[in-house]
Amino acid sequence: MRRNIVSLIIGPIVAILGLAGSGRAQSPPRPNVVLIIADDLGWEDSGAFGNHSVKTPNIDRLARAGMRFDRAFVTASSCSPSRSSILTGRYPHNTGAEELHQPLPPDQIGFAEKLRSAGYWTAAAGKWHLGTDAKRRFDLVREANPAGFQLSNPKQSMTAPGTSAVKSGCDQWVKVLQDRPKERPFFLWLAALDPHRDYEPGSIPVPHRPHDAVIPPYLPDTPEVRKDLALYYDEISRLDGYVGDVLGELDRQGIAGNTLVLFLSDNGRPFPRCKTTLYDSGIKTPLIARWPGHIKPESRCERLVSTIDIAPTILRLAGVEPGTSFQGRDFSPLFTDPTAKVRDMILAERNWHDYLAQGRCVRSERFKYIRNNDAQNPLTPPADAVRSLTFVAMRGLRDLGKLTPAQTACFIHPRPVEELYDLDEDPHELINLANDPTHAAALRELRQALSKWGRETDDVISDRPSPDEFDRETGDPLPNRVRPRPTKPRAKGKGGS
Repeated sequence: MRRNIVSLIIGPIVAILGLAGSGRAQSPPRPNVVLIIADDLGWEDSGAFGNHSVKTPNIDRLARAGMRFDRAFVTASSCSPSRSSILTGRYPHNTGAEELHQPLPPDQIGFAEKLRSAGYWTAAAGKWHLGTDAKRRFDLVREANPAGFQLSNPKQSMTAPGTSAVKSGCDQWVKVLQDRPKERPFFLWLAALDPHRDYEPGSIPVPHRPHDAVIPPYLPDTPEVRKDLALYYDEISRLDGYVGDVLGELDRQGIAGNTLVLFLSDNGRPFPRCKTTLYDSGIKTPLIARWPGHIKPESRCERLVSTIDIAPTILRLAGVEPGTSFQGRDFSPLFTDPTAKVRDMILAERNWHDYLAQGRCVRSERFKYIRNNDAQNPLTPPADAVRSLTFVAMRGLRDLGKLTPAQTACFIHPRPVEELYDLDEDPHELINLANDPTHAAALRELRQALSKWGRETDDVISDRPSPDEFDRETGDPLPNRVRPRPTKPRAKGKGGS
């Protein structure tokens, strides 16, 4: 009897001590991670972020189930530099791939290969804009197939039946998720081609109507602009259908509960004064995070976040030490406390993208400071946007003198070397306060912060910038066009910015 009583007391104690001594037994499972990257989606162009003219039921559902970030920013409003920055957790000028079409150099460290070394299965599917060497960082890479693929059940998405999924670039997303090894945690880099130009009618069964388009003040309200925006909305909806396919597959496999889903865009909408600029319309991204049990549904975060922070955040959640090469900060504390402050400011840069470009900016929660090292040139949008319905209409109105001052930004030169905006009072950044003495303190603080960042990251502005490769009026290629562009010598840069 006495022996039984002792056993009853000691047995549970031994079991508890055994569990305490086994760190692995106590550790929660490492999360799967799905990173969905839209191509040229403006931060406000979905129902989740306030534009209910765009049909995005799945993106909206994702936001309701997780956290919407209202002040999230990319490091460059240009496709491949932004993606290389996300993968390496480094500022574009520190990656050697700061210009469009430059491949990521072999010596750059990305978070995908660190996850892979830690036991994760890693795969990328869709648009590939990082160069050949970056593919070795993943167990599997399936680029958007030029021949096109159809989902086994086209009705799962909003893609029009019979329409090739190649334009969307999302045709392999679900297939990769289905083919993953089931015994390992996984990371998926799912990259769309939507809503990148060029646009064609008929990309979704029920197109958007031009009269429903939301016109920002820096674009003229004309039939051409409305038609262009409606076609852009159509591609956003097509992307939304594939987002829904991925969310549905996670549910079918029963793994949604332990999967962190991150949704964002690589830069702003491909319209004048948006993509390739340092205004919020170019660098602000529609970041959404869903992780059941870890992120409260229908939550919002208004703190500053940079996409340079994604790499160290994912690594920390996976139990992997990021290392000193990563310059971002772990923003996962915001998942449980959206009021926590991870950073006081974000920084971004503007480099060659079809045209000569050299600019830098720093943004606090309220103010934005831009330094234009290419002020002698107009703020020309990407070449495909120059060829668009919108820009052609704007050129005609310019010639007639019918554009408002806010709508002439893409044509005026020289431009101001310095720009300062109060985002609380002027969210579209239309009133430059750089010469306003009442804001001299804010100008001085942000000017110093930008200079300090430049010194810390060895940001050297070249005195021989890459020249234009397209005509600024027509968007036609010039004889000197080079693609892919060679990588440039890069600065080492320090972490923690």
